Amino acid sequence: MVVIVEETEPSKGVAFIMHGLGGFKEQAHIQTMAEAFKETGYSVVRFDTTNSVGESDGKLELATVTNYYEDLEDIIKWAQKQRWYQEPFCLAGHSLGGFCISWYAINHPGKIKAIAPISSFISGNIFLEILKAKESIEEWERRGYREWESSSKPGLIKRLNWSFAVDSLKYNLLTKIEEIKIPVLIIVGDQDTDTRLENLKILYEKLATKKEFHIIKGAPHTFQEENHLQEIKNIFLNWINSL
Repeated sequence: MVVIVEETEPSKGVAFIMHGLGGFKEQAHIQTMAEAFKETGYSVVRFDTTNSVGESDGKLELATVTNYYEDLEDIIKWAQKQRWYQEPFCLAGHSLGGFCISWYAINHPGKIKAIAPISSFISGNIFLEILKAKESIEEWERRGYREWESSSKPGLIKRLNWSFAVDSLKYNLLTKIEEIKIPVLIIVGDQDTDTRLENLKILYEKLATKKEFHIIKGAPHTFQEENHLQEIKNIFLNWINSL
């Protein structure tokens, strides 16, 4: 895996930032989150998961929820041996990255200061229900893969095997989200057709902790427009300063 560590001296803490399915560490929204943490005195770790479109090994078509989650576990285990590592640390993630950081917080409650799942994947069942409105799930299963064009890398056709769908059904944040007792920041665009505003509202309502919910008007699932990115940065700056 390829990792970028941006150290701040002196450091208030460490923040790990994770991209979503088929994403990469230099995406504008990932960099925006990183900038907010750096400007508030945190050292920041960004990385490309395996089986994505960044610099790390693997092929996107082989991606699974389990594979992305295990990569997050591995990055944090590696970080624990570095001189700049601090606990408790912050986690921020987009889409599938948002799911993974939440799942990590559930499994390692003592290590985390706060999490920010942005436009978060919630469960395999919800993912497939949303996808059904846009394309044939049966066709994906029959062919063994689905294809779509990248919004961050126009012209790049992404391919994902059916094994992702099968693996995703093992996971459901809604059954465990109440276990999270640290501050949580949720952001979603009102034009998000991949994870959807109404689903993120359900996730937010089930949280039993200090929490914030922000809607970016006019924004799709992947944030790219400058005004949306600036709004996200401002939300993050205020939230981080409140921790």
